[in-house]
Amino acid sequence: MNFGLHSGVITMLVAAMLFGVSTPLAKLLLGYMNPWPLAALLYLGSGIGLWIVRRIRRMPAAHLGSGDWAWLAAAIVAGGIVGPVLLMVGLSAMTGSGASLLLNAEGIFTTLLAWFGFKENFDRRIALGMLAIVVGTIVLTFPQEMHFSGAWPTLAVLGACLAWAIDNNLTRKVSLSDASFIAMVKGLVAGMTNLVLARLTHAQLPGIGIMASAMLLGFASYGMSLTLFVIGLRQFGTARTGAYFSVAPFFGALLSIVLLGESVTVPLLVAGALMALGTWLHLTERHEHRHMHEEMEHDHEHIHDEHHQHVHDYPVVPGTQHRHLHRHEPLTHVHPHFPDAHHQHRH
Repeated sequence: MNFGLHSGVITMLVAAMLFGVSTPLAKLLLGYMNPWPLAALLYLGSGIGLWIVRRIRRMPAAHLGSGDWAWLAAAIVAGGIVGPVLLMVGLSAMTGSGASLLLNAEGIFTTLLAWFGFKENFDRRIALGMLAIVVGTIVLTFPQEMHFSGAWPTLAVLGACLAWAIDNNLTRKVSLSDASFIAMVKGLVAGMTNLVLARLTHAQLPGIGIMASAMLLGFASYGMSLTLFVIGLRQFGTARTGAYFSVAPFFGALLSIVLLGESVTVPLLVAGALMALGTWLHLTERHEHRHMHEEMEHDHEHIHDEHHQHVHDYPVVPGTQHRHLHRHEPLTHVHPHFPDAHHQHRH
């Protein structure tokens, strides 16, 4: 598909960059606190920062139906509570190098769950692109030497990756709702939960300056990144969004070279080439066939395009974004499309 027609690709790459650069910056902060309170502060910074932005911009209250709240609650439990706890259990009994490699399983689990659990469509080109990005991520993070100390820690970290994959796929169900509100709620709930867990383990908090730095990093690399991630879910579906987001480690590695003085290595160059190949395969995808839209009623921001041809009781300026409960009448047509919220048809 034409890159110029899909600025959402840029949105996803920015999301990946914001999250990717958090790794070397968080590594600096780990010199002042242990991982658990740092995770709590990153999440809290995300939630509080987005709450402030929403207040300043006077953004209206989010419109989530009862079903949407259930999906969001389940996503928060999986990704904000279960995932971090399992990760802490695993990290307490294994090396950081082993855990780093295992954490790459999140992208794989997310994609496999989207494809085979939630029946999101894919073709050979998309599968090859995802494979190239995943292999690039493994090449980038594969350590010279790693040690696994037993099966249970490994299973715990893999369980955390599965929990986050479930989170990603469940969040897709509410991706038409206010993206910043979803990210805010996730940040606040996950942050407070992690903070309570950290305090129960008697973890000490750092000084005000370090806490503020961690929360600012969380706002940018977690809050803003997650907001853009939700927008990507809305436009591209879970698997493709996960693929774009999987290039995040490459951005982190680039910043590590500048910030931490790390060397430009052969694995970095190979990983960059593989990720570029995978991204190109996705960008040049053209999925087009005759498909049918079933009747549907929902509430989200939209413009009057080919899929939104309803009437209003009040005047609406053509081409402007607006939001209200609206009904989609049955429609059959042909055009290029992604597996977004309006294209969940069978193939």
